[in-house]
Amino acid sequence: MRDYFIRRLLLIPPTLLGITLIVFAITRFVPGGPIEQALMEAQMVDAGGGKGSNLAGNTALSEDQIQQLKEFYGLDKPWPIAYAQWLGKVAQGDFGTSYRYNDPVLTMILERFPISIYFGFVTLILTYSICIPLGIIKAIRHNTVFDTLSSVLVFIGYAIPGYVLGAFLVVFPASRWGWFPSGGFVSRDFEDLDLWGKVSDLIQHTTLPLICYLVGSFTFVTLLMKNHLMDNLSTDYVRTAIAKGLSFRKAVTRHALRNSLIPLATNFGHNFVLFVTGSFLIEFIFDINGFGLLGYESITQRDYPVVMGILLLSSLLLLIGNIVSDILVALTDPRIRFQ
Repeated sequence: MRDYFIRRLLLIPPTLLGITLIVFAITRFVPGGPIEQALMEAQMVDAGGGKGSNLAGNTALSEDQIQQLKEFYGLDKPWPIAYAQWLGKVAQGDFGTSYRYNDPVLTMILERFPISIYFGFVTLILTYSICIPLGIIKAIRHNTVFDTLSSVLVFIGYAIPGYVLGAFLVVFPASRWGWFPSGGFVSRDFEDLDLWGKVSDLIQHTTLPLICYLVGSFTFVTLLMKNHLMDNLSTDYVRTAIAKGLSFRKAVTRHALRNSLIPLATNFGHNFVLFVTGSFLIEFIFDINGFGLLGYESITQRDYPVVMGILLLSSLLLLIGNIVSDILVALTDPRIRFQ
């Protein structure tokens, strides 16, 4: 098993190379890059100043100025050479400089890391601490009133996309009813509050976004737990254990439950990406300055160094999460032996 995980770790660098190489090449060929945006802004400025330039007319910038822009953005070299240079800087801990903010990409990422950690950790804890017991109760009380009503609620939540629910929560509970703040991670006077005031302010600002984060994974984990537990409860080894005098509660906790946790362990590693990417649209709706909003703005503004930095970090965590899932599966299921 040790050799298997060592091989998995050794596969991370070439996998990251392939991912970043493809995305880096795509950024060089898609339209609307930083040069095109600079040209459009210059044309709009000239048109607004009454100089007779328009979007379909002259470029408003000379060839020398365009060449200087290409050199500034690093677009004056063939993309394989530019990728090799970018990769060399990343190996030294330099993720480049943002086109939009002119700040180091790594610094921008580290500034938003606590926000991403908060949402990812709280979402992970709430999802598994609520959904696993709920799935167990639904499996034991299958086809009861509780099972039916809870299934209706979780399916309604699953049918509503998180960003749609976010727009609804911003309009009604936040803006019209004033129950929660309409945006932001904390208040502007957060640093002036005492400890309890900071905790209360943080909870008020993050309650609505957390609801949006939970609606999708909540249903998936609950039904996954319920369905696999029901399958294991109907197996011969559980019926045999009960026939030999073992109580139903112990048969569930000692036998069926452990095998039902294997699918959850398989999907656990995918949650690692939440610690980086968050949700683009949810953070945009609630104006939370985390990785999601940073990624959304970097894509719309064609801020390619930031895009590459977020892609590299999220891909790395996804690959590590897959390895963690394999470890959890091996710990949960003694029959698994990775070779």
